[in-house]
Amino acid sequence: MANWATLVQNSASKKQNRQLRRRLYLFTLISFLCTLFYLFDLWNPSSPSLATISAVTPDPTSNFLFTIFNSTLGFSSTHFSPEPEEASEFHAPPCDATLAEYTPCEDVNRSLKFPREDLIYRERHCPVEAEVLRCRIPAPFGYSVPLRWPESRDVAWFANVPHKELTVEMKNQKWVRFEGDRFRFPGGGTMFPRGASAYIDDIGKLINLKDGSIRTAIDTGCGVASWGAYLLSRDILAVSFAPRDTHEAQVQFALERGVPALIGVLASIRLPYPSRAFDMAHCSRCLIPWGKNEGIYLTEVDRVLRPGGYWILSGPPINWESHSKGWERTRQSLKEEQDTIEKVAKSLCWKKLVQKGDLAIWQKPTNHIHCKITRRVFENRPFCAAKDPDTAWYTKMEKCLTPLPEVNNVSEVSGGELSNWPDRLTSVPPRISSGSLKGITVDMFKENTELWKKRVAYYKTLDYQLAERGRYRNLLDMNAYLGGFAAALIDDPVWVMNTVPVEAELNTLGSIYERGLIGTYQNWCEAMSTYPRTYDFIHGDSVFSLYQNRCKMEDILLEMDRILRPKGSVILRDDVDVLLKVKNFADAMQWDSRIADHEKGPHQREKIFVAVKQYWTALPPQQKST
Repeated sequence: MANWATLVQNSASKKQNRQLRRRLYLFTLISFLCTLFYLFDLWNPSSPSLATISAVTPDPTSNFLFTIFNSTLGFSSTHFSPEPEEASEFHAPPCDATLAEYTPCEDVNRSLKFPREDLIYRERHCPVEAEVLRCRIPAPFGYSVPLRWPESRDVAWFANVPHKELTVEMKNQKWVRFEGDRFRFPGGGTMFPRGASAYIDDIGKLINLKDGSIRTAIDTGCGVASWGAYLLSRDILAVSFAPRDTHEAQVQFALERGVPALIGVLASIRLPYPSRAFDMAHCSRCLIPWGKNEGIYLTEVDRVLRPGGYWILSGPPINWESHSKGWERTRQSLKEEQDTIEKVAKSLCWKKLVQKGDLAIWQKPTNHIHCKITRRVFENRPFCAAKDPDTAWYTKMEKCLTPLPEVNNVSEVSGGELSNWPDRLTSVPPRISSGSLKGITVDMFKENTELWKKRVAYYKTLDYQLAERGRYRNLLDMNAYLGGFAAALIDDPVWVMNTVPVEAELNTLGSIYERGLIGTYQNWCEAMSTYPRTYDFIHGDSVFSLYQNRCKMEDILLEMDRILRPKGSVILRDDVDVLLKVKNFADAMQWDSRIADHEKGPHQREKIFVAVKQYWTALPPQQKST
């Protein structure tokens, strides 16, 4: 019996020893393979190094074995795909130096083919497929990175915008002066000879600019946007616009100064903004015929003005009694123009608050209860039929009055009352809290705000230029959704143009404005209404997934290259397969690019594309033929 027990014990011991040997062999084999892969990784230059992995992996405390496998089977190894045929055939040579300021949808030669009636020829007219340029727009010779804000508000390099026309044409108005190798912007304007700051102070004596109730503004016929530039120190964010016309480069000057601006005109198409967007609208001798065509231009201002918002007018015909000789017009014609404006404003149910000196200010009602009651008595203009007031991309302007959302009593603000700035940024937008923006809840908005704080913090670990405070000024978000990216950067000295693609499932631009941010609509199959080298940084969330099968990826990337400044950066987030195609095209455009892991780690299909546009310019004039 004892012998039997001994045999059993010896058998068990041998079995245990065999298991231990197997484990030892397996461990030795794994260690050998890990070491082999690690040495292979060090030898293979195409494989990402440990330093690269640590740079794009948000958790540096990962265990050593994971790091070794990740270095061998990292992003490049596991996501390599052959270069697609269209990318291999894609070439993006430099365009001719004469195209340094090319704006595809505002091309002067193309615009002359369209009717001059209602200024239609100055509206957007984009090239057809056969006319689209597939080359990279050069910066002018001598181009330099713009000065940093706030210095850029007052100074810009001449080489960046080589146009002296305004320094001569507007010499007496102190718009801009040429001094050596730079332009200087004294802050003057036709109607504010004491400077934009003093002019804004005069406005502040008539309406409250300090309590945060006025945050967003629009400046029509902006000149070089000095009004918007000097509002920024008062925490008021203005979108300035002017057409590309005989006043060459006025919008380009504004952007070079670091002031939000777009090429645009009040003609026959709605402005590319939602209804109830701006707290204040402004015109300082912008030469827009406000009373003509049954007041259709003022009717469009009413559409984009929020309930209780202000319209400010200075210049003809205001204070015509004092200025008629200087304006070289008869007193009768100026009086008739002002009477017409007063009549149009009354038909819109606006209240004239004050006219003092060269300033006149009207206020839009907070709701339309009284307007509906008095329609027949005061011959108010008819309300528009049921139509989405936020639709604005290639949408014809109307002469009817855009109705405000219904309210229960006369003291209620149509569409919901907005918080004062800065609380407005994080307060739930009324379009969301009321449920009018279908599919987006209050909780979703709050979660989105927190999400983008984390994402932007991660972006700053990937792009040192974005992390460097003051390096960037003009930013663009190509698919802004709720404006979370811009909101997360609110403490940086930047402004963000939030674009909502017209193809997006939800039109969220109105809620972005309700946060106290600015933006515009855009179809990224077309060019943006802005000059080359507008933005220091471009961000896009799922842009190329949205535009798959809509237009060519390379055309969107070339447009991004056109509006991005030399040494500017791009960050895109999208599906890994989409970004691999993007990178192939970006390499052909000579961007310095890489693909990094998602902020949650390498196991997410969504990745982050990071790129920097190289610095290059047109050749010197004497070498153009080379």
